Amino acid sequence: MSSVAVPKPRLSKRAAVLAAMVLLLGAALVVPIRQILAQRGELARLEQRVVELTEDRDRLAGEVSRLGDPAELERLARQCLGMVKPGEIAIVTVPEDGSAPPVSC
Repeated sequence: MSSVAVPKPRLSKRAAVLAAMVLLLGAALVVPIRQILAQRGELARLEQRVVELTEDRDRLAGEVSRLGDPAELERLARQCLGMVKPGEIAIVTVPEDGSAPPVSC
């Protein structure tokens, strides 16, 4: 019985160069891919912040609109500042312990 020698596969120069290029390309892509993933996270955080700020803006616009109403301004002046119209008499009651009542303004 004769044994047949099976040739070992050799890495040709072209295959070695190709493998090296693939490795270099992969290494070169690591940093940009990390940056893309980080920017996606930052974008999601900023989009959430936009939603929060939009809600705040809408709430504040409603408050500005409400404060433009003369009846609301009068109510706040009477309640928060203790103002009265000419001819009215302001009566202030002081609790027995002398503490000031909480102001809801």
